[in-house]
Amino acid sequence: MEYSPHTVRLAQAVTAAEPQGPGNMLRIILLVMIVGCALTAWFLLRGYKRKDD
Repeated sequence: MEYSPHTVRLAQAVTAAEPQGPGNMLRIILLVMIVGCALTAWFLLRGYKRKDD
């Protein structure tokens, strides 16, 4: 195996990662939706914990 500088390997990794599509964007959107749903549920359900005497 011949020696290749780090910059060449990095450039090869970048070109190999480009055709993967919108995977990262969809992961971010899914994560934001899950966190948003959890915060919404917490906000709505915390009002049921109070007892009005």
